[in-house]
Order: sequence, then C-alpha cells, then structure tokens
Amino acid sequence: MRYLPRSLRTLLTALLAVCLFAASGDARAQGWQDQGGGSAPANQTPPELKGVDIVEHLNGQLPLDAVFRDQDGKTVKLGDYFDGKRPVVFVFAYHTCPMLCSLVLDATVKSLNNVQWTVGDEFDVVSLSFDPKDTPQTATKKLKEVVGNYTRAKGSTRGWHFLTGEADQIRRVTDAFGFDYRYDPRQKQFAHPAAIYLLKPDGRIARYLYGIQYNPSDIRLGLLEASEGKSISTTERILLYCYHYDPQGKHYSLVAMNVMRLGGAITLVLLGGLLLVMWARERRKRRKTRLATAANPEHAGATSS
Repeated sequence: MRYLPRSLRTLLTALLAVCLFAASGDARAQGWQDQGGGSAPANQTPPELKGVDIVEHLNGQLPLDAVFRDQDGKTVKLGDYFDGKRPVVFVFAYHTCPMLCSLVLDATVKSLNNVQWTVGDEFDVVSLSFDPKDTPQTATKKLKEVVGNYTRAKGSTRGWHFLTGEADQIRRVTDAFGFDYRYDPRQKQFAHPAAIYLLKPDGRIARYLYGIQYNPSDIRLGLLEASEGKSISTTERILLYCYHYDPQGKHYSLVAMNVMRLGGAITLVLLGGLLLVMWARERRKRRKTRLATAANPEHAGATSS
C-alpha cells in the first residue's frame, strides 16, 4: 500500500469511509395523550385516535395549485415552493398545538442543524397548519420561534415558509399525503400523526420519516434521494449507492450487495493502480540501465564477458 500514489490512497480512504458510515434512524410513532388521565387497553385504539393515521402515497403528486397565505399574509400557491431544482422538507403543524407539533418542529430543526445542506441553499422547508383558524400572524410568531433555533443559518429565515389557509385547500394537501387527522371537541385539540416528509423538486412525495426524532443522516440521505441526482456531488452519489430506505425499520440502511459491488470496483482500481506503479518503477529502472550502458560501454562489455 505504501507504493500507491497519495491521490489513490485518498480516494480509497474516502470510498471506504462513505460505505462504512451507518445511517440509523429512530422511527418511533408518537401517540395521542389523553389529558383526562384515562387510558385505553393495550390492544384497543383510543376513541380519540380512531381515523388518525398516515397512508403513504409515495411518488404521489401534491396539488400545486392549492392556495394559501404565507407568514407575510401574501397569497401563494403550493407550487411556488417547487422550482424543479431543490427538494423540500414538509411539516404539518398547527400553531396552537400544546405539545406534539412543537415536538415535531423542534426535532426537525435539531436534525437540520446537523445536516450538511442548509435551508435556503440546497432545500426549503414548508410548514402547513391544518387548523383553518391559524393566521399569518400566528405563522409569523411560530416561524420566529422555530428559526431562532436554527443556528446553522444564524437566524436567517430564507428558505422557511409557514402557510395557513382555508379548510378545503388544507384538506387537498393532507389527502395527497395520506395524512389523516381529526378534531377532538372535548379537548379542543387535533389528534394527528407525527412525521415529516421529503419532497422532490417537482412536488412529488419521496419519503416519510416518522416519530419525533429524526436522524440527521436519514434526512440527508432522503434529501439526496429526493433530489433525483440534481446538483449532487460524486461522493453523495456513492452514498446513495450504498444505502437504501428500509420501510420496515423506517430508516436508511447499508445495502450489503452494493457495498460488495463497490468493494469489487475498489479492488480493481487498487490492483490496476498497483500494476501501474510497478510497471512505471520497472520502466524507470530499465531506462536508467540503458543510460548507464550508453555512458560507459566498456564497463558494459566487461560485465557481459
């Protein structure tokens, strides 16, 4: 190995590091908590949770013509946030939620702080309130709370979009995601699932990430996958080659077969590089011998006799 050129050793180290990087996720679902203190049997769905679920519509198209208002009160369409170039992290969160929505938003920001890409540069974040009573004023307040914790961008709100709208427009989007929720009049709250969504640049659904903890590597890999090869580096392409999304474990896992294939390719590169180095060394040695013979032919004749 010490005879390999430094650039080749660097390439080998990078490739091995990429494929040995483990992307593990914690996809734990968050249950609806009954503030009345009661509890349902372990095998029985609480009444508040009936009809609350997520039915995945992977690669489904969002209604890009759905109309909302952003945090500044400006009328916008959902399609305004899909430019065909950058993926989007999407979050459902209503602004008066006493617990779960805040946990989802906080977990999202915490993970995004540890993702190599930056909001507003490589991707955007869109948060839609599914409570029609929310307003641009409540959206502005929530935006400031959330972005204040996004230290990676030093408080910049660029790339963050908090939307509110009418019930019919909200329902079009929740139906497209398969996001089923219901209002509990007794507790005056919405019962809803906990998840974030990674969207392709054209507004199609690429990935669902569940729970209230999101592994930064899962988000990064999901964004790479959602990008569909647009403006990603060679190293990131290799990363996608080594990992795939495990729908059972709800996280990205190392693909053994792809690692073996990549390992075989690395081995061929190493062998080819080693042979090239040995051939170059032998060629230099023969050249030196010929030059020495030409410079001192008598010595060469005495040696041969």
